[in-house]
Amino acid sequence: MTWGNHSLLMEFVFLAYPSHPELRASSFLGVSLVYTLIISGNVLIVVAIQTETRLHTPMYYFLGSLSGVEICYTAVVVPHILINILKSQKAITLLGCATQMIFFIGLGSADCFLLVIMAYDRYVAICHPLWYPIIMTLTLCVHLVVASVVIGLFLSLQLTVFIFSLPFCQTRGIEHFFCDVPPVMRLVCANSHIHEQSVLVAATLAIAVPFLLITASYTFIIAAVLKIHSAAGRQRAFSTCSSHLTVVLLQYGCCAFMYLRPSSSYSPKQDQFISLVYTLGTPLFNPLIYTLRNSEMKGAIRRVLTRNCFS
Repeated sequence: MTWGNHSLLMEFVFLAYPSHPELRASSFLGVSLVYTLIISGNVLIVVAIQTETRLHTPMYYFLGSLSGVEICYTAVVVPHILINILKSQKAITLLGCATQMIFFIGLGSADCFLLVIMAYDRYVAICHPLWYPIIMTLTLCVHLVVASVVIGLFLSLQLTVFIFSLPFCQTRGIEHFFCDVPPVMRLVCANSHIHEQSVLVAATLAIAVPFLLITASYTFIIAAVLKIHSAAGRQRAFSTCSSHLTVVLLQYGCCAFMYLRPSSSYSPKQDQFISLVYTLGTPLFNPLIYTLRNSEMKGAIRRVLTRNCFS
């Protein structure tokens, strides 16, 4: 069986993992701890939003959806990273690499699209409060979440098929922890400029366009908030957006650095560090940001933990 000119059984080898036994042990423990915190924090958010009636609003529905996507997003690569840390031969087949890239990029794109939806939700709530219950219906919320995942996976599928239809060089070593676009593109033996432009177009659709939409939403939000005469009202409006804006800057900053830049600035060590930030750091910080800055979420999570402890 072949995919283009490649055998589906062809293997790539990851070269970024530590070889020293002590470093492997500490890396495994560190990644395991962070992954446990990621899953625990995001699951707590999902459970709290599902069980607390007062949180059955569009804003918290989108927050729960974001946590659900991030659980799946990290599950695509982190367990594989943990296995590779312990293995002596850190290889992956072409088909496995392509599958990992499809879901990693697809769910990461869905993450970005969900942040756009959350910005739109805040825009409607603050700029058109009387129309909010009519516009943000449950049906619309479900459709928006499903659309973000479907579009993300569709764009990812197109990009992955394009990359893996290109001829690869004899070198099979990937200077990374998993199959991400920049390190895999380094193995392509073809007219790199044309293919880099194609990847840049896909990255622009998934990163730059959503960020511009978020910027537009917050421009209207800030203009509306500044018209509020009450200082307490302005503070309450800004506090509902500050957590989301913090997550947006963290998420889009890392993604833009990785995917919206020329290949001449590629640095394996630097990229490996940044990839760990948006693979482990962002899904870890998101629950902390949303819970520490939101009294309703803190109270709901406290009640969930209390019920579980007593039961």
